[in-house]
Amino acid sequence: MTEHPAAALARHLAARAEDVCRRYLSNGRRAGRYWQVGDVHNAKGSSLYVRLTGPVAGKGAAGHWTDAATGQHGDLLDLIRLSTGARSLGEAMDHARAALALPREAPGVGASPSPPPRSTAGAARRLFAAGRPIAGTLAERYLRARGIATPADTALRFHPTVFYRAHDDAPLQRLPAMLAPITDLGGRITGVGRTWIDAGTAALAPVPEPRRVIGHLLGHGVRLGDGGDQLVAGEGLETVLSVRSALPELPAVAALTANHLAALELPSHLVALWIAVDDDPAGWMAADRLRARAEAAFIRVHELVPRHGDFNDDLRRYGVQRLRAHLLQAIGGSALRSRPPRKRLAS
Repeated sequence: MTEHPAAALARHLAARAEDVCRRYLSNGRRAGRYWQVGDVHNAKGSSLYVRLTGPVAGKGAAGHWTDAATGQHGDLLDLIRLSTGARSLGEAMDHARAALALPREAPGVGASPSPPPRSTAGAARRLFAAGRPIAGTLAERYLRARGIATPADTALRFHPTVFYRAHDDAPLQRLPAMLAPITDLGGRITGVGRTWIDAGTAALAPVPEPRRVIGHLLGHGVRLGDGGDQLVAGEGLETVLSVRSALPELPAVAALTANHLAALELPSHLVALWIAVDDDPAGWMAADRLRARAEAAFIRVHELVPRHGDFNDDLRRYGVQRLRAHLLQAIGGSALRSRPPRKRLAS
């Protein structure tokens, strides 16, 4: 089988992982077999680590990275797309070719408009198929404990025994988890967001990273409600579910991390985008990046701003009716900092 161009390019990047890190993550440093830095935007710190050595594919592969602060992970092509703010996989591949000094026509590393096939996407689909609807399960208890009404059209599922391993050398555990399907614009499942839950308390499981993704997330998200020409986009699943608890009539998508919200692919027919902002520096940076991309596509953009850190905080403090009133006021325009989309130039 012919290797997908993006997969071949990711393999080339992995073979020169340290060079790639020095170019895109220059504020980091090498620490043994890893490169450590603050985040994909090259902030100083050590929460993001990139494996510099190992096989070019599979477990422990060179070039694979994880941000322990956000749970994000991926290969070096994912990292380049997030770091550069590339609007498409093809644009990220052009950045990567420049980093490797490869021509656009280089064998095995040509441009492609679609994401690379990943074995983890198949595993994600199998895991999701093994789950069951969340009604009456621990996952529903978890959401209700956070004040979230289970939407009638939800695709969320529950599985009582999902594998969890804190790190490569840690023992493998089986823990109950809520499963959220990550889909592309065509509705195809590309990954699954896993939220591990403590069976006794119905709260997040007491593990280092209770939320993780398997499969392909970049550009995609957890979609809630039928599509239309308006969309609410937010970072965390609980944030977006809280907004939909108050405004079930609006379709929404959860990107699961701030960086992936900034890189979210938007439907071509979209007229208005409402960004449910997490009120912290990463949340505002993601909102600003998504706004810029949406306005470049002539989409009207508004921010929905919580009173506290995020909309789940607001939902738990004020209840669904007061949150709905706040959101309706914002959508009416009186609580928004909104700018009209740029006008098309006459041809």
